[in-house]
Amino acid sequence: MSLRIAIDASRTTRPQPTGTENYALRLIQALIAANESRAEPYLFSLYFRDTPPADLFANSDLVEEIVIPFPRLWTHLRFATALLRARPDITFVPAHTLPFVFPGAGLVTVHDLGYRLYPEAHSRVQRAYLELSTRLSQRRAALVLADSEATAADLNRFYGTRIEKIRVVYPGLDGAALKSSAQIMEATRAKYQLPARYFVFLGTLQPRKNIGRIVKAFRRWQREHDDGNIALVLAGAEGWLFDASWLEGARNIIVTGYIDEADKGSLLAGAIALVFPSLYEGFGFPAVEAMHCGTPVIASETSSLPELVGDAGLLVDPLNVPAIAEAMGRCSDDAALRKLLIKRGYRRAKQFTWDAAAQQVMAAFDGLGGRASTSRSPI
Repeated sequence: MSLRIAIDASRTTRPQPTGTENYALRLIQALIAANESRAEPYLFSLYFRDTPPADLFANSDLVEEIVIPFPRLWTHLRFATALLRARPDITFVPAHTLPFVFPGAGLVTVHDLGYRLYPEAHSRVQRAYLELSTRLSQRRAALVLADSEATAADLNRFYGTRIEKIRVVYPGLDGAALKSSAQIMEATRAKYQLPARYFVFLGTLQPRKNIGRIVKAFRRWQREHDDGNIALVLAGAEGWLFDASWLEGARNIIVTGYIDEADKGSLLAGAIALVFPSLYEGFGFPAVEAMHCGTPVIASETSSLPELVGDAGLLVDPLNVPAIAEAMGRCSDDAALRKLLIKRGYRRAKQFTWDAAAQQVMAAFDGLGGRASTSRSPI
């Protein structure tokens, strides 16, 4: 008998998706595609809070879409009630929060524990919710997926999650969406009013992303290298605790606001380097995307970034402004180094695919399927 798997797809309909929303969307799409060729396919039930676009997921007789509108506490009230009625074998939530009540076996992805390491970067309410939901989810899930070895170690460190209960599944990369050309790059520069040469940061502008030190490093680099025509592009929406003082005293800083997904590839491909010395990343999507686009990466030597970038980028202490500035100078001045980093980056980016991620998640489904009927249930 085919396993019946309920998936929380509520994040896939967000109008301005960030990393977590893209993860949910791309992984579910890959699961549907891979499921078609299985000898014993699963039966997927996708649950939404908002009606999805008709072409968001491929049509399949093995997939049903269920829209259950609800303004607040959707996960713990509306989704939970639907699960109790349907009683699937497995419930999969791609983002941190299993319902407080659900039947069968639970599988949840924990992307990062940044709220524990940098609590000041979150509101008190957000921090309390993440703490409660993640603590309960990792405890009650039959298996926990972690985006990186760093996140797996943090789960064990902060919550005592048993290592054998965690599966590290690296997210993938949508290479087709990042393809670019000289014409597309020129159109992107015109759209965001960018100069011909620029460094770029890509992500939400918030304290954890280390924006203040990135700007200071750029100012330091300017004093020794700049010809007045090179910019630092901060590509992303302002996030919680954004501080305009991070930008004070700087010149040639361009803040674009939210970047459309269709523009990310050309934005990255046109940059001198991605400057991404984030204080903490469960999985640094921009670093992997930049490597795929042939853009050198300057990244932190902390959290997940070393395991993603390896020797395909320049790793720096994110608290050391001179070190960040020096790495920027090496990327702008050393043509041989740029060529080497680009070559290594292309090779390394190929390791991260959504098909590989889907295959590992399906292996987790199969493992849970054998004990779905006896897995501990919270009801």
